[in-house]
Amino acid sequence: MVKIWLNSAVFRVNKINPPVFYSTNSSMKNSSLISISVLFLFIGACSPSLSPFTQRLIEQNRWSEKDLKKIQFYSSAEILLYRDYASGMSRIESGEIKMVKGRKVEEIRIPKGTPGVAVFQPKSNRLAVSFEDQKDRFLIFGPNPKRGNSYVLLASEWKNRRGKVKYDDQQYFTTTESAFATLLVDVKKSKKIKVKSRSVKGRKID
Repeated sequence: MVKIWLNSAVFRVNKINPPVFYSTNSSMKNSSLISISVLFLFIGACSPSLSPFTQRLIEQNRWSEKDLKKIQFYSSAEILLYRDYASGMSRIESGEIKMVKGRKVEEIRIPKGTPGVAVFQPKSNRLAVSFEDQKDRFLIFGPNPKRGNSYVLLASEWKNRRGKVKYDDQQYFTTTESAFATLLVDVKKSKKIKVKSRSVKGRKID
């Protein structure tokens, strides 16, 4: 309420607030942001919680080779395999052909998060994992004591910052960065694999 003094008379004038206008685009943006946030929360809730696969997990759950073949594995990092491609070779293998420093190189990339399955156990603390649907396309993983016995990519030897591995019945080289690739598993799902066991009480003479 505003008072105006005029010729000794007082006039009262109501002060009217100006109308407030809301932008349609602003409300639509807010709505879109809320929808996107809800979507990310939903995706996060549905995505598996992955943990490093360790020797301890095998021992605690007493998993056999048959059990291990039922577990879904994932690569924690990209794995790069490469080898020189000679012009006299009769066929192109599973990778791409690239020119590196003037020579032809066959390159195979296994991206981070690629799912894989166990195909066999060469020994008790080794696991052959395949990321492709081919018999001989597998890599060997084993526990690394320096990394909490997590299963990491193994090579037959490491020299000059590269390792030798066998893949698709051929010899490839891999980078030192690939050596940090660890097998990951969804622990909750993996522990659902039940091991059927029984204890023998022994037998006495009648």
